[in-house]
Amino acid sequence: MKNIFLVINIILSILIIFFILLQGKGAGLGNSWVGGGEFFQTRVGIEKITFRITIFLIVLFLIFSFVNLIYR
Repeated sequence: MKNIFLVINIILSILIIFFILLQGKGAGLGNSWVGGGEFFQTRVGIEKITFRITIFLIVLFLIFSFVNLIYR
């Protein structure tokens, strides 16, 4: 049972990394140092969906991490 939770945690962590990188949208490392005059913009469409999926995956990751800790 513990191995199942561990595999689920690994899969969730890979998905979280993927969705975080997907949200990067031109905010690469160069822009973070230079500061290209960004302004606040609300998320619409697919950006909102990927943001919510990322939050959902993070919550699932935390839940499975705690369950994995309990069944240790």
